[in-house]
Amino acid sequence: MCHPVADRGYRTVSNDLLPRIGVIGLGYVGLPLALLFVREDFHVMGIDIDAHKVQELMKGNSYITDVSNEQLSMALKSGRLHVSHTFQGVSELDVLIICVPTPLTPTFGPDLSYLQSALMALKPFLRAGHLIVLESSTYPGTTEEVVVPLVESTGLSVGQDIFVAYSPERVDPGRPMSLEEIPKIVSGVTEQCRDKIVAVYEAVFKYVVPVSNTRTAEMVKILENTQRLINISLVNEMSTICREMQINIWEVIQAAGTKPYGYTMYFPGPGIGGHCIPVDPLYMKWKANQFGLQTNLIDAAHQINQARPLEVIRLLKQTLQVETLWGKRIFVVGVAYKKNVNDTRESPALPIVERLQNQGVAITYHDPLVERFRIGSETLKSVPISPAVLAENDCVLILTDHSGVDYNEIVKHARLIVDTRNATVGVAEKPNVVLF
Repeated sequence: MCHPVADRGYRTVSNDLLPRIGVIGLGYVGLPLALLFVREDFHVMGIDIDAHKVQELMKGNSYITDVSNEQLSMALKSGRLHVSHTFQGVSELDVLIICVPTPLTPTFGPDLSYLQSALMALKPFLRAGHLIVLESSTYPGTTEEVVVPLVESTGLSVGQDIFVAYSPERVDPGRPMSLEEIPKIVSGVTEQCRDKIVAVYEAVFKYVVPVSNTRTAEMVKILENTQRLINISLVNEMSTICREMQINIWEVIQAAGTKPYGYTMYFPGPGIGGHCIPVDPLYMKWKANQFGLQTNLIDAAHQINQARPLEVIRLLKQTLQVETLWGKRIFVVGVAYKKNVNDTRESPALPIVERLQNQGVAITYHDPLVERFRIGSETLKSVPISPAVLAENDCVLILTDHSGVDYNEIVKHARLIVDTRNATVGVAEKPNVVLF
């Protein structure tokens, strides 16, 4: 049960006695977490093997939307945040929190190479007393089967000499909610390990939710994102059905949302992106298959999601009334995987733009948060929206509904618009708009 943390443990000790925190991986999860510990007077060493990222951080330049330059500069000026691209000094830290990517392989299996590399880099510096926390999303069993054996290969015994815990990150980039307000699931390989992570995390998070073991904690994150994949895939399939029946799916969803119980609104789009929802369920599928189990619902949802880019292209052809898009000019609005973030990981814009280019389409794009967008060996650069740019393209394709984009201007000057996000909902007259 989720419960507020009382003022106990590390909240009551002097700053000099607080454990020293190391955060490995300074991305969308690690950087906000590091700053949260700094705000609560902990000394933090942030480590990222990307030297360019570290250089930018040292200058006070944040590269993620959820951390402002001002917040980063304040943390650096406090003297409690240090960043590095090497692992020197890790042995002097007390808590090591791993926040590295866990993507998919080309065959949609788990890619734990970043985790394994981080563990190998940490190994020479591990010592008795260390608490190692994995926050990366992964399949049930990873902490026990991957982390513990490597840690114990040092000769240290987990639960006695050194401590290993798991706490799934639950960050939702772009959502205006403070990190410390998100209930924190925590678990340990042993009871002693769990006690250690509870003592540390209760000092910075308002709600700590201990569970019985690391496999349970790993499954929590998998369940959360599998539910979202299935529900979003369902509404994506419904949108295809409604479009063929000439029914406005967006009106249907809003009307259904008036029911005060038993229904949650999910919204269709060009595909599901990001670092979690399209990835975590496939980690579960891989692990379930090892037990000889089938994941029919996950498989169907994944297939629906994978088909969305092709549906977008089919609608473009219908809108332009052509059999081939060769030689057409299309202006893409938004390439991030969701609104108001600069994250393009698993963004549906990637396969859509790549397929369009392969079909001979000239692509330009605008995204207020993504200055450059890499497709294969080519790097595209965001261009400003203007009447001339809009008019010279055969069609505008809205893939991300960022706030701050003037959709009235787009509707006014574009020849045709395919809107996959209902971004033009606030525009009164839009005869040139086709909803996906």
